[in-house]
Amino acid sequence: MTDLTRDALGWSPFYMSQLDIEELDTLTPARVNAVHRDRVNALSEIGPLELTLDPGITTAAVAVGDWVLAAPTQHRLTRVLDRKTELSRGTEYHTGEKQLIAANLDTLFITSSCNADFNPARLERYLAMAHDALITPVILLTKADQCDDPDHYGDQARKLGRDLEVHTLNAKADDIGAMIAPWCGKGQTVALAGTSGVGKTTIANALTGGAAATQDIREDDARGRHTTTGRSLHRIAMGGWLIDTPGMRGLGVAEVSYGIDATFPEISELAAQCKFRDCQHESEPGCAVRSAIDAGDVDPERLKRFQKLKRENIHATETIAQARDRYKKLGKMYKNAQAKKKR
Repeated sequence: MTDLTRDALGWSPFYMSQLDIEELDTLTPARVNAVHRDRVNALSEIGPLELTLDPGITTAAVAVGDWVLAAPTQHRLTRVLDRKTELSRGTEYHTGEKQLIAANLDTLFITSSCNADFNPARLERYLAMAHDALITPVILLTKADQCDDPDHYGDQARKLGRDLEVHTLNAKADDIGAMIAPWCGKGQTVALAGTSGVGKTTIANALTGGAAATQDIREDDARGRHTTTGRSLHRIAMGGWLIDTPGMRGLGVAEVSYGIDATFPEISELAAQCKFRDCQHESEPGCAVRSAIDAGDVDPERLKRFQKLKRENIHATETIAQARDRYKKLGKMYKNAQAKKKR
């Protein structure tokens, strides 16, 4: 047995409504805390579980943070429950699916540093992913103690969204927990994302009381080596849960059209006022966005990054749709071939 309850793990009526009477009587809800090549580890009221997956379920379809139904005595995972939120990135085009990062998140802590690592375009990619998944984004700017003017970086970050929470901090300071406590209470789930060497592991240790190894940054480009090598779920001292993720330099977007619009509201709202529905905001007459740029109300660099993300998202979304269609057709061919063999 364990001192964990379902409520403490983040259980809610949303998940309960997905169970039928037989499942309530025979299966155990559990939350995935690690995904391996051929099995998963999960936490439950009856203790930690190591589970193999029933036919039809692959580890590629399971994310850290997922709620699943388990048959504990048989060490089986029988079903993955629908997610409240899902964080994924568009890199697995060849499989026809996006790559899962984490499930059932409430808050995404997007980490960067007050140095050469700070990159508005990269932060906007994370923001688009979070907004599209309806996950609350919070930007944490580390190494403020090593910078002459940390407010400069904080001001730049706040320009990346309306009412965007931005905090500059020293990752090794004692007040980190208090600073981000509002998002880490009982049953809440947060994740740390960002490139390697920005202090994610140090922040994770401060939240969980852990002592994971950390890596210094390289002096030439302000980046570090990977410390976290896999995603995992950890209990936070304040009652919540942390999903730690490896540093991600490649961060493709796909199927996040809403998230991009939400990340650039000053542009997407004006775009609806353009004379032409398919306005590219370049030289078209009656372009509300260009007029706002000429008036100094919109940053032209923000428009360039908005357009780049839009183009990438359209291409990636089309590619994923084509791949899904191709794999669907291959699946039908395989089933037909198997049926012929049985005749």
